[in-house]
Amino acid sequence: MKIGVVGLGYVGLPLAVAFCEAGHDVTGVDTDARVVDALSSAHSHVEDVPDESLAAIASRLHATTRYADLAKVDAIVVAVPTPLTRNREPDLQPLIAAGTALAGVLQEGQLVVLESTTYPGTTREQFVPLLEESGLAAGRDFYAAFSPERVDPGRTDFTLRTTPKVVGGLTDECRARAVALYREVCDDVVEVSTPEAAELTKLLENVFRSVNIALVNEMAILCDRMGIDVWEVTEAAASKPYGFMSFKPGPGMGGHCLPVDPFYLAWRAREFDMQTEFIELAGEVNQRMPYFCVERVARALNDHAKSVRGSRVGIFGVSYKPGVGDLRESPALRIIRLLREQGAEIVYHDEFVPELPEHGLRSQWPEEVDCAVIVTAHPGLDLERVVREAPLVVDFRGVTRGIEAPNLVRL
Repeated sequence: MKIGVVGLGYVGLPLAVAFCEAGHDVTGVDTDARVVDALSSAHSHVEDVPDESLAAIASRLHATTRYADLAKVDAIVVAVPTPLTRNREPDLQPLIAAGTALAGVLQEGQLVVLESTTYPGTTREQFVPLLEESGLAAGRDFYAAFSPERVDPGRTDFTLRTTPKVVGGLTDECRARAVALYREVCDDVVEVSTPEAAELTKLLENVFRSVNIALVNEMAILCDRMGIDVWEVTEAAASKPYGFMSFKPGPGMGGHCLPVDPFYLAWRAREFDMQTEFIELAGEVNQRMPYFCVERVARALNDHAKSVRGSRVGIFGVSYKPGVGDLRESPALRIIRLLREQGAEIVYHDEFVPELPEHGLRSQWPEEVDCAVIVTAHPGLDLERVVREAPLVVDFRGVTRGIEAPNLVRL
Protein backbone atom coordinates (compact mmCIF):
# COMPACT_ATOMS: atom_id res chain seq x y z
CA MET A 1 0.00 0.00 0.00
CA LYS A 2 1.13 3.55 -0.72
CA ILE A 3 0.35 6.04 2.02
CA GLY A 4 0.69 9.79 2.30
CA VAL A 5 1.15 11.69 5.56
CA VAL A 6 0.66 15.46 5.65
CA GLY A 7 2.48 17.05 8.59
CA LEU A 8 5.67 15.36 9.81
CA GLY A 9 5.68 16.52 13.41
CA TYR A 10 5.10 14.74 16.72
CA VAL A 11 2.03 12.97 15.30
CA GLY A 12 2.73 12.52 11.62
CA LEU A 13 6.33 11.34 11.71
CA PRO A 14 5.83 8.42 14.15
CA LEU A 15 2.79 7.40 12.08
CA ALA A 16 4.78 7.53 8.84
CA VAL A 17 7.55 5.42 10.38
CA ALA A 18 5.02 2.89 11.69
CA PHE A 19 3.52 2.41 8.22
CA CYS A 20 6.98 2.01 6.71
CA GLU A 21 7.92 -0.56 9.35
CA ALA A 22 4.71 -2.43 8.47
CA GLY A 23 5.97 -2.75 4.89
CA HIS A 24 4.26 0.18 3.17
CA ASP A 25 5.73 3.02 1.12
CA VAL A 26 5.07 6.46 2.61
CA THR A 27 5.21 9.91 1.07
CA GLY A 28 5.44 12.50 3.83
CA VAL A 29 4.62 16.13 3.11
CA ASP A 30 5.70 19.03 5.29
CA THR A 31 5.76 22.75 4.55
CA ASP A 32 9.07 23.19 6.41
CA ALA A 33 11.88 22.51 3.94
CA ARG A 34 14.36 22.16 6.82
CA VAL A 35 12.36 19.26 8.25
CA VAL A 36 12.17 17.61 4.84
CA ASP A 37 15.91 17.98 4.25
CA ALA A 38 16.73 16.56 7.67
CA LEU A 39 14.41 13.57 7.23
CA SER A 40 15.87 12.90 3.80
CA SER A 41 19.24 12.54 5.55
CA ALA A 42 17.72 10.31 8.25
CA HIS A 43 17.92 13.01 10.93
CA SER A 44 14.88 13.16 13.21
CA HIS A 45 13.50 16.26 14.95
CA VAL A 46 11.10 14.19 17.09
CA GLU A 47 12.35 12.56 20.31
CA ASP A 48 10.14 9.49 19.85
CA VAL A 49 11.74 8.73 16.48
CA PRO A 50 15.49 8.04 16.69
CA ASP A 51 17.72 8.55 13.67
CA GLU A 52 18.31 4.80 13.58
CA SER A 53 14.61 4.20 12.92
CA LEU A 54 14.68 6.62 10.00
CA ALA A 55 17.78 5.00 8.56
CA ALA A 56 16.13 1.58 8.72
CA ILE A 57 13.14 2.70 6.60
CA ALA A 58 14.97 5.16 4.35
CA SER A 59 14.04 3.23 1.20
CA ARG A 60 10.32 3.44 2.05
CA LEU A 61 9.95 7.00 3.38
CA HIS A 62 10.00 9.88 0.92
CA ALA A 63 9.83 13.33 2.51
CA THR A 64 8.82 16.27 0.33
CA THR A 65 7.24 19.72 0.34
CA ARG A 66 5.20 18.88 -2.79
CA TYR A 67 1.54 17.92 -2.41
CA ALA A 68 1.63 16.77 -6.04
CA ASP A 69 3.59 13.70 -4.89
CA LEU A 70 0.42 12.47 -3.11
CA ALA A 71 -1.48 11.93 -6.36
CA LYS A 72 -0.42 8.28 -6.57
CA VAL A 73 -0.98 7.14 -2.99
CA ASP A 74 -3.90 5.02 -1.80
CA ALA A 75 -4.56 6.80 1.50
CA ILE A 76 -3.64 10.19 2.97
CA VAL A 77 -3.47 10.98 6.68
CA VAL A 78 -3.52 14.65 7.65
CA ALA A 79 -1.80 15.55 10.94
CA VAL A 80 -1.31 19.31 10.87
CA PRO A 81 -1.39 21.62 13.91
CA THR A 82 -4.69 23.05 15.17
CA PRO A 83 -3.56 25.78 17.59
CA LEU A 84 -5.46 28.63 19.22
CA THR A 85 -5.53 32.28 18.19
CA ARG A 86 -4.48 35.04 20.58
CA ASN A 87 -8.13 35.20 21.65
CA ARG A 88 -8.11 31.47 22.55
CA GLU A 89 -10.30 30.54 19.59
CA PRO A 90 -9.69 27.69 17.09
CA ASP A 91 -7.11 28.44 14.41
CA LEU A 92 -7.86 26.17 11.46
CA GLN A 93 -5.54 27.90 9.00
CA PRO A 94 -3.04 24.98 8.77
CA LEU A 95 -5.94 22.56 8.26
CA ILE A 96 -7.57 24.79 5.64
CA ALA A 97 -4.27 25.16 3.81
CA ALA A 98 -3.79 21.39 3.77
CA GLY A 99 -7.32 20.74 2.55
CA THR A 100 -7.01 23.32 -0.20
CA ALA A 101 -3.70 21.88 -1.38
CA LEU A 102 -5.06 18.33 -1.32
CA ALA A 103 -8.03 19.34 -3.47
CA GLY A 104 -5.57 20.09 -6.25
CA VAL A 105 -4.15 16.55 -6.28
CA LEU A 106 -6.97 14.35 -4.92
CA GLN A 107 -7.70 11.27 -7.03
CA GLU A 108 -10.76 9.07 -7.32
CA GLY A 109 -10.72 6.16 -4.88
CA GLN A 110 -8.32 7.73 -2.38
CA LEU A 111 -8.96 7.70 1.37
CA VAL A 112 -8.31 10.89 3.35
CA VAL A 113 -8.21 10.72 7.14
CA LEU A 114 -7.95 13.78 9.37
CA GLU A 115 -6.09 13.24 12.67
CA SER A 116 -5.71 16.85 13.83
CA THR A 117 -7.56 17.49 17.07
CA THR A 118 -10.52 19.78 16.47
CA TYR A 119 -14.13 20.51 17.39
CA PRO A 120 -17.06 18.26 16.38
CA GLY A 121 -18.20 19.03 12.85
CA THR A 122 -14.83 20.11 11.45
CA THR A 123 -14.37 17.09 9.19
CA ARG A 124 -17.86 17.23 7.70
CA GLU A 125 -18.40 20.99 7.59
CA GLN A 126 -14.90 22.37 6.97
CA PHE A 127 -12.45 19.75 5.73
CA VAL A 128 -14.57 17.65 3.36
CA PRO A 129 -15.97 20.69 1.45
CA LEU A 130 -12.39 21.81 0.82
CA LEU A 131 -11.55 18.38 -0.59
CA GLU A 132 -14.70 18.41 -2.74
CA GLU A 133 -13.43 21.51 -4.51
CA SER A 134 -11.52 18.89 -6.51
CA GLY A 135 -14.82 18.07 -8.21
CA LEU A 136 -14.96 14.67 -6.48
CA ALA A 137 -17.74 13.77 -4.04
CA ALA A 138 -16.92 12.41 -0.58
CA GLY A 139 -18.37 8.97 0.05
CA ARG A 140 -18.78 8.34 -3.66
CA ASP A 141 -15.58 9.31 -5.48
CA PHE A 142 -13.24 9.40 -2.47
CA TYR A 143 -13.44 8.37 1.16
CA ALA A 144 -13.16 10.58 4.24
CA ALA A 145 -12.80 9.80 7.93
CA PHE A 146 -11.61 11.23 11.24
CA SER A 147 -9.32 9.39 13.65
CA PRO A 148 -7.96 11.44 16.56
CA GLU A 149 -4.29 11.16 17.37
CA ARG A 150 -3.56 9.86 20.86
CA VAL A 151 0.17 10.54 20.95
CA ASP A 152 1.77 11.14 24.35
CA PRO A 153 5.34 12.26 23.55
CA GLY A 154 8.04 10.45 25.50
CA ARG A 155 5.76 7.64 26.63
CA THR A 156 6.93 4.06 26.08
CA ASP A 157 4.33 1.94 27.90
CA PHE A 158 1.58 2.86 25.41
CA THR A 159 2.67 3.16 21.79
CA LEU A 160 0.92 3.80 18.50
CA ARG A 161 0.40 0.07 18.12
CA THR A 162 -0.85 -0.65 21.64
CA THR A 163 -3.08 2.42 22.08
CA PRO A 164 -6.62 1.77 20.75
CA LYS A 165 -7.41 3.85 17.64
CA VAL A 166 -10.81 5.54 17.36
CA VAL A 167 -12.18 5.86 13.82
CA GLY A 168 -15.33 7.53 12.50
CA GLY A 169 -16.15 7.69 8.78
CA LEU A 170 -18.33 9.96 6.70
CA THR A 171 -20.13 6.82 5.49
CA ASP A 172 -19.98 3.15 6.44
CA GLU A 173 -17.64 2.46 3.55
CA CYS A 174 -15.43 5.41 4.53
CA ARG A 175 -15.17 3.99 8.05
CA ALA A 176 -14.42 0.48 6.80
CA ARG A 177 -11.56 1.70 4.63
CA ALA A 178 -10.09 3.80 7.45
CA VAL A 179 -10.35 0.88 9.87
CA ALA A 180 -8.50 -1.34 7.40
CA LEU A 181 -5.77 1.30 7.09
CA TYR A 182 -5.15 1.62 10.82
CA ARG A 183 -5.25 -2.11 11.46
CA GLU A 184 -1.90 -2.18 9.65
CA VAL A 185 -0.27 -0.35 12.58
CA CYS A 186 -2.72 -0.60 15.52
CA ASP A 187 -3.69 -3.73 17.44
CA ASP A 188 -7.12 -2.41 18.47
CA VAL A 189 -9.36 -0.16 16.38
CA VAL A 190 -12.50 1.29 17.99
CA GLU A 191 -15.21 2.12 15.48
CA VAL A 192 -17.68 4.95 16.09
CA SER A 193 -20.64 5.95 13.94
CA THR A 194 -19.59 9.39 12.68
CA PRO A 195 -16.62 11.74 12.40
CA GLU A 196 -18.34 13.98 14.96
CA ALA A 197 -18.36 11.16 17.53
CA ALA A 198 -14.64 10.57 16.94
CA GLU A 199 -13.87 14.29 17.16
CA LEU A 200 -15.75 14.64 20.45
CA THR A 201 -14.15 11.48 21.85
CA LYS A 202 -10.72 13.13 21.70
CA LEU A 203 -11.98 16.33 23.29
CA LEU A 204 -13.71 14.43 26.10
CA GLU A 205 -10.50 12.54 26.89
CA ASN A 206 -8.51 15.73 27.30
CA VAL A 207 -11.26 17.77 28.96
CA PHE A 208 -11.48 14.99 31.56
CA ARG A 209 -7.79 15.41 32.30
CA SER A 210 -7.98 19.20 32.22
CA VAL A 211 -10.85 19.30 34.73
CA ASN A 212 -9.14 16.91 37.13
CA ILE A 213 -5.81 18.71 36.88
CA ALA A 214 -7.60 21.99 37.58
CA LEU A 215 -9.24 20.42 40.62
CA VAL A 216 -5.96 19.25 42.12
CA ASN A 217 -4.26 22.56 41.21
CA GLU A 218 -6.95 24.47 43.06
CA MET A 219 -6.50 22.06 45.95
CA ALA A 220 -2.77 22.87 45.91
CA ILE A 221 -3.50 26.59 46.27
CA LEU A 222 -5.86 25.84 49.17
CA CYS A 223 -3.30 23.57 50.82
CA ASP A 224 -0.72 26.33 50.49
CA ARG A 225 -2.96 28.70 52.43
CA MET A 226 -3.80 26.05 55.02
CA GLY A 227 -0.21 24.94 55.48
CA ILE A 228 -1.01 21.35 54.44
CA ASP A 229 1.21 19.22 52.19
CA VAL A 230 -0.83 18.69 48.99
CA TRP A 231 1.46 15.84 47.92
CA GLU A 232 0.74 13.95 51.13
CA VAL A 233 -2.99 14.51 50.64
CA THR A 234 -3.10 13.33 47.02
CA GLU A 235 -0.93 10.32 47.82
CA ALA A 236 -3.18 9.33 50.71
CA ALA A 237 -6.34 9.80 48.62
CA ALA A 238 -4.85 7.58 45.89
CA SER A 239 -4.79 4.69 48.36
CA LYS A 240 -8.55 4.32 47.91
CA PRO A 241 -9.03 1.35 45.55
CA TYR A 242 -12.18 2.75 43.91
CA GLY A 243 -13.88 6.06 43.15
CA PHE A 244 -10.67 8.11 42.95
CA MET A 245 -8.14 8.64 40.17
CA SER A 246 -4.90 10.32 41.15
CA PHE A 247 -3.85 13.55 39.43
CA LYS A 248 -0.84 15.61 40.45
CA PRO A 249 -0.67 19.40 40.82
CA GLY A 250 1.88 21.43 38.92
CA PRO A 251 2.81 24.80 37.44
CA GLY A 252 0.21 24.59 34.67
CA MET A 253 -0.55 22.54 31.57
CA GLY A 254 1.47 22.40 28.38
CA GLY A 255 1.67 20.43 25.17
CA HIS A 256 -0.35 20.27 21.99
CA CYS A 257 -3.63 19.03 23.50
CA LEU A 258 -4.51 19.72 27.13
CA PRO A 259 -4.20 23.53 27.11
CA VAL A 260 -5.97 23.75 23.74
CA ASP A 261 -8.74 21.17 23.48
CA PRO A 262 -11.10 22.52 26.19
CA PHE A 263 -11.20 25.86 24.36
CA TYR A 264 -12.09 24.11 21.09
CA LEU A 265 -15.06 22.41 22.73
CA ALA A 266 -16.17 25.54 24.62
CA TRP A 267 -16.03 27.56 21.40
CA ARG A 268 -18.10 25.00 19.52
CA ALA A 269 -20.63 24.72 22.36
CA ARG A 270 -21.38 28.44 22.12
CA GLU A 271 -22.56 27.86 18.56
CA PHE A 272 -25.23 25.62 20.09
CA ASP A 273 -26.26 28.29 22.64
CA MET A 274 -24.54 26.53 25.51
CA GLN A 275 -21.93 27.77 27.95
CA THR A 276 -19.64 24.97 29.10
CA GLU A 277 -18.93 26.77 32.36
CA PHE A 278 -17.38 23.75 34.08
CA ILE A 279 -14.93 23.16 31.22
CA GLU A 280 -14.04 26.83 30.83
CA LEU A 281 -13.49 27.27 34.56
CA ALA A 282 -11.03 24.36 34.54
CA GLY A 283 -9.13 26.02 31.71
CA GLU A 284 -9.01 29.30 33.62
CA VAL A 285 -7.71 27.61 36.79
CA ASN A 286 -4.92 25.90 34.86
CA GLN A 287 -4.06 29.12 33.01
CA ARG A 288 -3.64 30.89 36.36
CA MET A 289 -1.17 28.39 37.82
CA PRO A 290 2.00 30.06 36.43
CA TYR A 291 0.90 33.29 38.13
CA PHE A 292 0.43 31.46 41.44
CA CYS A 293 3.86 29.84 41.02
CA VAL A 294 5.54 33.22 40.52
CA GLU A 295 3.75 34.51 43.59
CA ARG A 296 5.02 31.47 45.52
CA VAL A 297 8.60 32.16 44.39
CA ALA A 298 8.23 35.77 45.48
CA ARG A 299 7.03 34.73 48.95
CA ALA A 300 9.84 32.19 49.28
CA LEU A 301 12.42 34.86 48.40
CA ASN A 302 10.79 37.29 50.81
CA ASP A 303 11.12 34.71 53.58
CA HIS A 304 14.85 34.74 52.84
CA ALA A 305 14.96 38.56 53.02
CA LYS A 306 15.17 38.96 49.22
CA SER A 307 12.92 40.45 46.57
CA VAL A 308 12.27 39.13 43.10
CA ARG A 309 13.77 42.28 41.62
CA GLY A 310 17.50 41.84 41.44
CA SER A 311 17.43 38.14 42.32
CA ARG A 312 19.09 35.55 40.09
CA VAL A 313 16.59 32.74 39.54
CA GLY A 314 17.51 29.38 38.03
CA ILE A 315 14.75 27.51 36.22
CA PHE A 316 15.12 23.73 35.98
CA GLY A 317 13.15 22.31 33.04
CA VAL A 318 11.45 24.50 30.44
CA SER A 319 9.71 21.90 28.25
CA TYR A 320 6.13 21.08 29.13
CA LYS A 321 6.79 17.55 30.41
CA PRO A 322 9.71 15.32 31.48
CA GLY A 323 11.77 13.55 28.85
CA VAL A 324 10.89 15.69 25.82
CA GLY A 325 11.96 19.03 24.37
CA ASP A 326 8.46 20.17 23.38
CA LEU A 327 7.88 23.81 24.34
CA ARG A 328 4.31 24.16 23.11
CA GLU A 329 2.19 25.96 25.73
CA SER A 330 4.87 25.22 28.34
CA PRO A 331 4.06 26.98 31.64
CA ALA A 332 7.80 27.49 32.20
CA LEU A 333 7.88 30.09 29.43
CA ARG A 334 5.18 32.13 31.13
CA ILE A 335 6.90 31.78 34.50
CA ILE A 336 10.14 33.07 32.95
CA ARG A 337 8.33 36.03 31.40
CA LEU A 338 6.52 36.93 34.63
CA LEU A 339 9.68 36.70 36.74
CA ARG A 340 11.56 38.88 34.28
CA GLU A 341 8.76 41.45 34.35
CA GLN A 342 9.26 41.62 38.10
CA GLY A 343 12.97 42.29 37.67
CA ALA A 344 14.52 38.84 38.12
CA GLU A 345 17.60 37.68 36.23
CA ILE A 346 16.86 34.29 34.66
CA VAL A 347 19.10 31.34 33.88
CA TYR A 348 17.83 27.88 33.00
CA HIS A 349 18.88 24.25 32.63
CA ASP A 350 17.15 21.79 30.33
CA GLU A 351 19.07 19.01 28.58
CA PHE A 352 16.29 18.66 26.00
CA VAL A 353 16.09 22.38 25.13
CA PRO A 354 19.58 23.77 24.41
CA GLU A 355 18.42 27.34 23.83
CA LEU A 356 15.48 29.74 24.06
CA PRO A 357 16.25 32.24 21.27
CA GLU A 358 13.18 34.37 21.93
CA HIS A 359 14.39 34.88 25.50
CA GLY A 360 18.08 35.20 24.59
CA LEU A 361 18.98 32.26 26.81
CA ARG A 362 21.05 29.10 26.48
CA SER A 363 20.81 26.10 28.78
CA GLN A 364 23.43 26.02 31.53
CA TRP A 365 23.61 24.70 35.05
CA PRO A 366 22.41 27.61 37.23
CA GLU A 367 25.23 28.63 39.55
CA GLU A 368 25.28 31.29 42.25
CA VAL A 369 21.52 31.74 42.11
CA ASP A 370 19.32 33.19 44.82
CA CYS A 371 16.58 30.68 44.06
CA ALA A 372 16.33 27.46 42.06
CA VAL A 373 12.86 26.62 40.71
CA ILE A 374 11.99 23.09 39.57
CA VAL A 375 9.35 23.52 36.87
CA THR A 376 9.91 20.32 34.87
CA ALA A 377 11.94 17.50 36.40
CA HIS A 378 13.61 15.62 33.57
CA PRO A 379 14.83 12.05 34.18
CA GLY A 380 18.30 12.11 35.66
CA LEU A 381 18.06 15.58 37.18
CA ASP A 382 20.43 15.62 40.16
CA LEU A 383 17.97 16.79 42.80
CA GLU A 384 20.47 16.38 45.63
CA ARG A 385 22.85 18.73 43.83
CA VAL A 386 20.11 21.29 43.20
CA VAL A 387 19.17 21.36 46.90
CA ARG A 388 22.80 21.32 48.02
CA GLU A 389 23.99 24.18 45.82
CA ALA A 390 21.06 26.61 45.86
CA PRO A 391 20.32 28.68 48.98
CA LEU A 392 16.61 28.34 48.19
CA VAL A 393 14.75 25.71 46.14
CA VAL A 394 11.09 25.89 45.12
CA ASP A 395 9.75 22.56 43.80
CA PHE A 396 6.55 22.72 41.73
CA ARG A 397 6.59 19.02 40.83
CA GLY A 398 6.91 17.32 44.22
CA VAL A 399 10.03 15.46 43.11
CA THR A 400 12.01 16.40 46.24
CA ARG A 401 9.65 14.70 48.69
CA GLY A 402 12.41 12.32 49.76
CA ILE A 403 14.69 15.19 50.71
CA GLU A 404 14.51 17.18 53.94
CA ALA A 405 16.29 20.54 53.92
CA PRO A 406 15.62 23.96 55.46
CA ASN A 407 16.09 25.69 52.09
CA LEU A 408 13.43 23.58 50.34
CA VAL A 409 9.89 24.77 49.55
CA ARG A 410 7.31 22.64 47.74
CA LEU A 411 4.05 23.49 45.98
